[in-house]
Amino acid sequence: MFGRSRIASPWRDTLIPRRSIPVCLCLLLFIGCAPEERSPTPDPNPPVTADARWLISVLAADSLEGRRAGSEGSRIAARLIAEQFELAGLEAAGDSGYLQRIPLRIVTRSNGRSRPTLSTWAEFDSLPAGERTIETNVIGLVRGSDPDLAGEFVLVTAHFDHVGIGRAVDGDSIYNGADDDASGVAALVEIARTTAQAPPRRTVVFAAMAGEELGLLGTRWYIDHPAVPLDSTVADLNLEMIGRPDSAIGPGRLWLTGFERSTMGSGFTDAGIAIDPDPRPGQSFYQRSDNIAFALIGIPAHTLSSFGLHPDYHSPDDEIERIDFEHLETVIEVASEAVRTLADGPSPEWNPGGQP
Repeated sequence: MFGRSRIASPWRDTLIPRRSIPVCLCLLLFIGCAPEERSPTPDPNPPVTADARWLISVLAADSLEGRRAGSEGSRIAARLIAEQFELAGLEAAGDSGYLQRIPLRIVTRSNGRSRPTLSTWAEFDSLPAGERTIETNVIGLVRGSDPDLAGEFVLVTAHFDHVGIGRAVDGDSIYNGADDDASGVAALVEIARTTAQAPPRRTVVFAAMAGEELGLLGTRWYIDHPAVPLDSTVADLNLEMIGRPDSAIGPGRLWLTGFERSTMGSGFTDAGIAIDPDPRPGQSFYQRSDNIAFALIGIPAHTLSSFGLHPDYHSPDDEIERIDFEHLETVIEVASEAVRTLADGPSPEWNPGGQP
């Protein structure tokens, strides 16, 4: 069930042949058995919108309970994304297939509420069972086609967690996170698929990060345990909240946080890609997503978004019904062009004074 209403998926018949039986079971087990609208002649190659809608509908389903880091909903999401990476043809780059395990310690605060924090494997083994859990990043890569550049890496990221269950609003207490950031994850998977079909010159690493909402847990772990050398990682392009158009720039366009900080933004402009500077620098979005952790260690890192300050941010109303799929399909193509520009062209550099 998606949000407060049940939606029949006219795309499911089209998508099932492209996915394995475990995903079909995931649909049945976790989003219910809604009546389906059947197409008499299913399209074997559905448009990007169909796949994106399918994936967002699962990630933002009530049954995943807002995908809070450390929860069962988050673990289901990670396994689903791993399967999508495999189907896209990515090479597994975690420590357990596509999964990179993250030890977490569950800390109970004075108000009685618990919160997972990063641990170490040495500490983890000594913790009581009730005080520990394992999270995972999901990591896959496409090897570069140019022998001279395949040892350089472009990192593409999006976080798959959200804030879980919270204060009820009109009887709804599940914070589904369709835009934040199931939309970015759907784009990550689609870009991975198209990249694998025609590998660029540099190697591209696709990483769905855990625990962004609780302090960049997955990204901080990745930096300490990178899948590829950080000193050979030339850029991080993060995808965050791209499912609804920003009225400040119009539909079908994205903006880049910290546009002026490095040559990444001007490189996109020179390539004619529909990416604008952040129209609201006063909101400090550059510091508010996974990219900032990479920037702080010297990697040119920025976030693509089209968040227009809609009122459903971190609320139970961030549901699939509010995603603009025409906009999403266009900006997935825009983001895919941006990734290929980074992977084929000059590596971005910090502008003077741009590195935080």
